Amino acid sequence: MTTTPRSPRLLLLSTVMLAVAGIALLGVPNRQEPPPAATASHATTDPSSAAAVPPASEPATSTAPSTKPTASTPSVLESALPPHGEGVAGDRAVQQNLEDAWPADLPADDERELLTAGRALLRADATGVGRVKWPTIFPDSGQAVAPAFATARFRIQAAIARRDGGRDKAVVHLVWAGTDRGGTFTDLRITDWHFTRTIKKGTATWTPQPRT
Repeated sequence: MTTTPRSPRLLLLSTVMLAVAGIALLGVPNRQEPPPAATASHATTDPSSAAAVPPASEPATSTAPSTKPTASTPSVLESALPPHGEGVAGDRAVQQNLEDAWPADLPADDERELLTAGRALLRADATGVGRVKWPTIFPDSGQAVAPAFATARFRIQAAIARRDGGRDKAVVHLVWAGTDRGGTFTDLRITDWHFTRTIKKGTATWTPQPRT
């Protein structure tokens, strides 16, 4: 059996076609695999965390009640007393202030009796004048006692008499001014005298109590 030799032209054409195919394969870029998918822990956000932490662009809203203090009305009003050194002109204001602070609660006769006794006791205590009238209150009234205050500038600025916890107890509130032995004048001083009511021969009498 004899073989027929191939045509040189056919061999050349086959070679050219193989070369073109190889060049075409070399020109195609390598195919890149897609990156691996992110894990579930990084790709999603925990719903509970998103609800707990507000976005950075929005300030957190507090649900706690406001603790800002509010102005309150004072329960006790400041006394409308005249300034120190006002003199006799300010005594009326002092008297009115006492009456407003402690409304009257005694019969008029008892109040007058108590005020008269309270004024006399205060004068005797401060200046020494009239102490002999109250031997139980000033047991040393027969002796020479230097008064604490001079009689010249002694002045009772205001006085009221009120009940003191019972029908047979009373107190006289006095506000006064005076100059002490050192020469210092002071006003708006406060002194209280306490009394008890006793019955003698059918007559009610208010008796002062020693100061303690």
